Amino acid sequence: MTGFSPDWLALREPADRAARDPGLVAALARALPRPVRAVDLGCGTGSNLRALAPRLGPAQDWLLVDHDPALLAAARDRLAAWAEDAEADGDGLVLRSGKARIAVRFRALDLAADPGAALTEAPDLVTAAALFDLTSEAWIAALARAVAAAGAAFYTALTYDGHEAWTPPHPADAAIHAAFLAHQAGDKGFGPAAGPGATAALARAFGSRGYRVETAESPWRLGPDDAALLHPLAEGTARAARETGRVAADAAASWAALRRAPGTGAVIGHRDLLALPG
Repeated sequence: MTGFSPDWLALREPADRAARDPGLVAALARALPRPVRAVDLGCGTGSNLRALAPRLGPAQDWLLVDHDPALLAAARDRLAAWAEDAEADGDGLVLRSGKARIAVRFRALDLAADPGAALTEAPDLVTAAALFDLTSEAWIAALARAVAAAGAAFYTALTYDGHEAWTPPHPADAAIHAAFLAHQAGDKGFGPAAGPGATAALARAFGSRGYRVETAESPWRLGPDDAALLHPLAEGTARAARETGRVAADAAASWAALRRAPGTGAVIGHRDLLALPG
Protein backbone atom coordinates (compact mmCIF):
# COMPACT_ATOMS: atom_id res chain seq x y z
CA MET A 1 0.00 0.00 0.00
CA THR A 2 1.13 3.54 -0.71
CA GLY A 3 2.64 5.04 2.44
CA PHE A 4 1.92 8.31 4.22
CA SER A 5 4.34 10.18 6.43
CA PRO A 6 3.62 10.94 10.09
CA ASP A 7 4.07 14.63 9.30
CA TRP A 8 1.33 14.57 6.65
CA LEU A 9 -1.01 12.66 8.96
CA ALA A 10 -0.39 15.22 11.71
CA LEU A 11 -1.21 18.06 9.29
CA ARG A 12 -4.55 16.57 8.29
CA GLU A 13 -5.71 15.38 11.72
CA PRO A 14 -7.33 18.67 12.84
CA ALA A 15 -9.22 18.96 9.53
CA ASP A 16 -10.30 15.34 9.81
CA ARG A 17 -11.53 15.82 13.36
CA ALA A 18 -13.56 18.91 12.39
CA ALA A 19 -15.06 17.19 9.35
CA ARG A 20 -16.35 13.96 10.93
CA ASP A 21 -20.10 13.72 11.03
CA PRO A 22 -21.09 13.85 14.74
CA GLY A 23 -24.41 12.11 14.18
CA LEU A 24 -22.82 8.89 12.93
CA VAL A 25 -20.32 8.91 15.80
CA ALA A 26 -23.18 9.29 18.28
CA ALA A 27 -25.13 6.46 16.61
CA LEU A 28 -22.05 4.25 16.75
CA ALA A 29 -21.53 4.99 20.45
CA ARG A 30 -25.15 4.07 21.22
CA ALA A 31 -24.88 0.78 19.33
CA LEU A 32 -21.69 -0.60 20.84
CA PRO A 33 -21.48 -2.76 23.98
CA ARG A 34 -19.55 -1.78 27.10
CA PRO A 35 -16.71 -2.66 27.32
CA VAL A 36 -15.84 -2.42 23.64
CA ARG A 37 -13.22 -4.24 21.56
CA ALA A 38 -12.16 -2.32 18.43
CA VAL A 39 -9.86 -3.01 15.49
CA ASP A 40 -8.55 0.01 13.57
CA LEU A 41 -7.35 -0.85 10.05
CA GLY A 42 -4.64 1.29 8.45
CA CYS A 43 -4.32 3.13 11.75
CA GLY A 44 -1.52 5.49 10.75
CA THR A 45 -0.54 7.42 13.87
CA GLY A 46 -3.72 6.62 15.81
CA SER A 47 -5.93 9.58 14.89
CA ASN A 48 -9.04 7.41 14.59
CA LEU A 49 -8.67 6.21 18.17
CA ARG A 50 -8.12 9.77 19.37
CA ALA A 51 -11.32 10.88 17.64
CA LEU A 52 -13.54 7.99 18.77
CA ALA A 53 -12.30 6.89 22.19
CA PRO A 54 -13.80 9.85 24.10
CA ARG A 55 -17.25 8.62 22.97
CA LEU A 56 -16.93 4.86 23.54
CA GLY A 57 -17.20 4.37 27.27
CA PRO A 58 -14.96 3.70 30.27
CA ALA A 59 -13.37 0.40 29.16
CA GLN A 60 -11.90 -0.05 25.70
CA ASP A 61 -9.54 -2.52 24.02
CA TRP A 62 -8.05 -1.43 20.70
CA LEU A 63 -5.93 -3.31 18.17
CA LEU A 64 -4.20 -0.85 15.84
CA VAL A 65 -3.13 -2.37 12.53
CA ASP A 66 -0.88 -0.89 9.87
CA HIS A 67 1.54 -2.29 7.31
CA ASP A 68 4.22 0.27 8.24
CA PRO A 69 6.15 -0.37 11.50
CA ALA A 70 7.33 3.25 11.50
CA LEU A 71 3.74 4.48 11.61
CA LEU A 72 2.94 2.07 14.42
CA ALA A 73 5.90 3.44 16.38
CA ALA A 74 4.66 6.98 15.74
CA ALA A 75 1.16 5.94 16.85
CA ARG A 76 2.55 4.62 20.11
CA ASP A 77 4.38 7.89 20.79
CA ARG A 78 1.48 10.15 19.84
CA LEU A 79 -1.09 8.20 21.79
CA ALA A 80 1.11 8.28 24.88
CA ALA A 81 1.45 12.06 24.49
CA TRP A 82 -2.32 12.47 23.92
CA ALA A 83 -3.44 10.55 26.99
CA GLU A 84 -3.51 11.99 30.48
CA ASP A 85 -1.52 8.96 31.60
CA ALA A 86 0.16 6.15 29.67
CA GLU A 87 1.79 2.95 30.90
CA ALA A 88 3.62 0.30 28.93
CA ASP A 89 1.89 -3.08 28.87
CA GLY A 90 4.22 -5.46 27.10
CA ASP A 91 4.36 -4.22 23.51
CA GLY A 92 1.19 -2.21 24.05
CA LEU A 93 -0.06 0.68 26.15
CA VAL A 94 -2.68 1.32 28.77
CA LEU A 95 -3.98 4.86 28.42
CA ARG A 96 -6.08 6.96 30.76
CA SER A 97 -8.15 9.68 29.15
CA GLY A 98 -10.97 11.28 31.08
CA LYS A 99 -12.84 8.40 32.73
CA ALA A 100 -11.72 5.89 30.11
CA ARG A 101 -9.16 3.12 30.45
CA ILE A 102 -7.96 2.29 26.95
CA ALA A 103 -5.79 -0.78 26.32
CA VAL A 104 -3.97 -0.50 22.99
CA ARG A 105 -2.08 -3.14 21.07
CA PHE A 106 -0.18 -2.67 17.82
CA ARG A 107 0.22 -5.12 14.97
CA ALA A 108 2.10 -4.81 11.68
CA LEU A 109 0.05 -6.53 8.97
CA ASP A 110 -0.24 -6.17 5.22
CA LEU A 111 -3.98 -6.63 4.75
CA ALA A 112 -3.94 -6.56 0.94
CA ALA A 113 -4.12 -10.33 0.58
CA ASP A 114 -6.44 -11.02 3.52
CA PRO A 115 -8.68 -8.20 4.80
CA GLY A 116 -9.85 -10.40 7.66
CA ALA A 117 -6.40 -11.19 9.04
CA ALA A 118 -6.82 -8.70 11.90
CA LEU A 119 -10.31 -9.83 12.88
CA THR A 120 -9.54 -13.11 14.59
CA GLU A 121 -10.40 -11.95 18.15
CA ALA A 122 -14.14 -11.25 17.74
CA PRO A 123 -14.10 -7.43 17.76
CA ASP A 124 -17.25 -5.45 18.46
CA LEU A 125 -16.13 -2.71 16.07
CA VAL A 126 -14.04 -2.63 12.91
CA THR A 127 -13.08 0.90 11.93
CA ALA A 128 -10.79 2.88 9.64
CA ALA A 129 -10.33 6.43 8.43
CA ALA A 130 -9.29 7.82 5.05
CA LEU A 131 -8.60 4.34 3.71
CA PHE A 132 -11.21 2.88 1.41
CA ASP A 133 -10.85 5.18 -1.60
CA LEU A 134 -7.38 3.59 -1.91
CA THR A 135 -8.73 0.03 -1.93
CA SER A 136 -10.51 -1.94 -4.63
CA GLU A 137 -14.16 -2.91 -4.79
CA ALA A 138 -13.16 -6.57 -4.59
CA TRP A 139 -11.14 -5.90 -1.43
CA ILE A 140 -14.05 -3.96 0.08
CA ALA A 141 -16.37 -6.89 -0.60
CA ALA A 142 -13.92 -9.30 1.04
CA LEU A 143 -13.62 -7.04 4.09
CA ALA A 144 -17.40 -6.84 4.43
CA ARG A 145 -17.57 -10.65 4.41
CA ALA A 146 -14.97 -10.83 7.17
CA VAL A 147 -16.64 -8.15 9.30
CA ALA A 148 -20.04 -9.81 8.91
CA ALA A 149 -18.56 -13.19 9.83
CA ALA A 150 -17.27 -11.60 13.05
CA GLY A 151 -20.68 -10.01 13.72
CA ALA A 152 -18.99 -6.64 14.26
CA ALA A 153 -20.20 -3.10 13.71
CA PHE A 154 -18.36 -1.14 11.05
CA TYR A 155 -17.57 2.57 10.94
CA THR A 156 -15.33 4.52 8.61
CA ALA A 157 -14.72 8.24 8.24
CA LEU A 158 -13.28 10.56 5.63
CA THR A 159 -13.51 8.44 2.50
CA TYR A 160 -12.79 10.76 -0.45
CA ASP A 161 -15.89 11.27 -2.61
CA GLY A 162 -14.42 13.09 -5.61
CA HIS A 163 -15.96 16.50 -4.98
CA GLU A 164 -13.54 19.44 -4.87
CA ALA A 165 -13.97 23.20 -5.13
CA TRP A 166 -10.85 25.37 -5.02
CA THR A 167 -10.84 29.15 -4.78
CA PRO A 168 -9.93 31.34 -6.52
CA PRO A 169 -10.72 29.60 -9.83
CA HIS A 170 -7.97 28.64 -12.29
CA PRO A 171 -8.34 27.75 -15.99
CA ALA A 172 -6.83 24.31 -15.34
CA ASP A 173 -9.22 23.38 -12.50
CA ALA A 174 -11.26 20.88 -14.53
CA ALA A 175 -8.24 19.29 -16.20
CA ILE A 176 -6.34 18.96 -12.92
CA HIS A 177 -9.34 17.38 -11.21
CA ALA A 178 -9.99 14.89 -14.02
CA ALA A 179 -6.33 13.89 -14.07
CA PHE A 180 -6.24 13.54 -10.30
CA LEU A 181 -9.25 11.21 -10.37
CA ALA A 182 -7.57 9.14 -13.08
CA HIS A 183 -4.44 8.90 -10.94
CA GLN A 184 -6.44 7.88 -7.91
CA ALA A 185 -7.97 4.95 -9.78
CA GLY A 186 -4.55 3.30 -10.04
CA ASP A 187 -3.49 0.35 -7.93
CA LYS A 188 -2.46 1.49 -4.44
CA GLY A 189 -1.66 -2.05 -3.31
CA PHE A 190 -5.19 -3.47 -3.14
CA GLY A 191 -6.05 -3.68 -6.84
CA PRO A 192 -7.61 -0.89 -8.94
CA ALA A 193 -8.68 1.73 -6.42
CA ALA A 194 -12.39 2.41 -5.92
CA GLY A 195 -11.65 6.11 -5.48
CA PRO A 196 -14.80 8.25 -5.15
CA GLY A 197 -16.94 5.13 -5.59
CA ALA A 198 -15.66 3.57 -2.36
CA THR A 199 -18.50 4.69 -0.08
CA ALA A 200 -21.11 3.32 -2.51
CA ALA A 201 -19.12 0.07 -2.73
CA LEU A 202 -19.04 -0.18 1.07
CA ALA A 203 -22.78 0.47 1.28
CA ARG A 204 -23.51 -2.26 -1.28
CA ALA A 205 -21.16 -4.74 0.34
CA PHE A 206 -22.56 -4.32 3.85
CA GLY A 207 -26.15 -3.90 2.73
CA SER A 208 -25.98 -7.22 0.90
CA ARG A 209 -25.05 -8.85 4.21
CA GLY A 210 -28.04 -7.51 6.07
CA TYR A 211 -26.36 -4.50 7.66
CA ARG A 212 -28.18 -1.24 8.25
CA VAL A 213 -26.09 1.39 6.50
CA GLU A 214 -26.03 5.14 6.99
CA THR A 215 -23.73 7.66 5.32
CA ALA A 216 -23.08 11.36 5.87
CA GLU A 217 -20.97 14.05 4.30
CA SER A 218 -17.72 15.02 6.05
CA PRO A 219 -16.01 17.61 3.84
CA TRP A 220 -12.85 19.47 4.63
CA ARG A 221 -13.62 23.20 4.56
CA LEU A 222 -10.24 24.87 4.31
CA GLY A 223 -9.47 28.55 4.20
CA PRO A 224 -6.50 30.91 4.40
CA ASP A 225 -5.82 29.89 8.01
CA ASP A 226 -5.25 26.30 6.81
CA ALA A 227 -2.28 27.09 4.58
CA ALA A 228 -0.10 24.49 6.31
CA LEU A 229 -2.44 21.79 4.99
CA LEU A 230 -3.60 23.47 1.78
CA HIS A 231 -0.15 23.99 0.32
CA PRO A 232 1.07 20.36 0.46
CA LEU A 233 -2.41 19.19 -0.54
CA ALA A 234 -2.26 21.33 -3.68
CA GLU A 235 1.30 20.25 -4.45
CA GLY A 236 0.33 16.61 -4.14
CA THR A 237 -2.74 17.09 -6.31
CA ALA A 238 -0.74 18.84 -9.01
CA ARG A 239 1.99 16.20 -8.89
CA ALA A 240 -0.52 13.36 -9.22
CA ALA A 241 -2.25 15.11 -12.13
CA ARG A 242 1.06 15.70 -13.88
CA GLU A 243 2.11 12.06 -13.47
CA THR A 244 -0.87 10.91 -15.54
CA GLY A 245 0.42 12.81 -18.59
CA ARG A 246 -3.03 14.38 -18.99
CA VAL A 247 -1.94 17.82 -17.80
CA ALA A 248 1.08 19.73 -19.09
CA ALA A 249 3.79 20.41 -16.53
CA ASP A 250 3.50 24.19 -16.93
CA ALA A 251 -0.27 24.10 -16.38
CA ALA A 252 0.14 21.98 -13.25
CA ALA A 253 2.86 24.33 -11.96
CA SER A 254 0.69 27.39 -12.60
CA TRP A 255 -2.26 25.78 -10.81
CA ALA A 256 -0.13 24.82 -7.79
CA ALA A 257 1.42 28.31 -7.63
CA LEU A 258 -2.01 29.93 -7.38
CA ARG A 259 -2.89 27.58 -4.52
CA ARG A 260 0.16 28.81 -2.60
CA ALA A 261 -1.01 32.43 -2.87
CA PRO A 262 -2.79 34.18 0.02
CA GLY A 263 -6.54 33.76 0.06
CA THR A 264 -6.65 30.20 -1.25
CA GLY A 265 -9.44 27.95 -0.03
CA ALA A 266 -10.86 24.53 -0.82
CA VAL A 267 -13.75 22.24 -0.02
CA ILE A 268 -12.65 18.62 -0.34
CA GLY A 269 -15.49 16.12 -0.21
CA HIS A 270 -15.53 13.03 2.00
CA ARG A 271 -18.20 10.72 3.35
CA ASP A 272 -18.51 8.78 6.61
CA LEU A 273 -20.32 5.44 6.81
CA LEU A 274 -21.80 3.42 9.66
CA ALA A 275 -22.94 -0.17 9.13
CA LEU A 276 -24.64 -2.06 11.96
CA PRO A 277 -25.64 -5.72 11.92
CA GLY A 278 -29.31 -6.13 11.06
